[in-house]
Amino acid sequence: MSISSEHPVGVEQVYRAMVALGVEPLFEPDVRPEGPRDEDRRRLLGALLAKVELETTTAMRPANEQDEGELLQGWIEQVGPDSKLSANVLINRLQRTGVQLLGLDEDETLPGQAASSMVMAVAGDVFGAHLCFREGDVDGVRLALGRAEASMIEVRQSMHDLRVAIGDAQEEPDR
Repeated sequence: MSISSEHPVGVEQVYRAMVALGVEPLFEPDVRPEGPRDEDRRRLLGALLAKVELETTTAMRPANEQDEGELLQGWIEQVGPDSKLSANVLINRLQRTGVQLLGLDEDETLPGQAASSMVMAVAGDVFGAHLCFREGDVDGVRLALGRAEASMIEVRQSMHDLRVAIGDAQEEPDR
């Protein structure tokens, strides 16, 4: 499913938003005096997204339903409750969360991390399969379900590995 913005945000707009929110510059002015380039757009959007998520998190009080409601209301006012764009954002969010759970900076991915990461991948792929099904894209459904099934195997194996680690299960002989 491909979604494109009606009014794409340019690199200069993203950079101005970052400056307005006090995001540290990603490029040293001495090295890149001309500032960000078009090819920097995705990286800048990622940095801006991180800043907004961090600001949102610090503004929220733990387990406060009113805060959650206001946040969701702002989201719906921008995106709409049932738009294709909203669905695409949810899938991207699930995928990002899965990658973050892997702990890319760590030397070893522990079984609980791996299982959690793969669960996010399953959620994104199954939801993507659902959306493809609604659109009548049978090949898209097959592809998404294939990825989800492969991830489910990894979830099961990682859960078993965690049980082995705490002594509740035996290591499988073929591993």
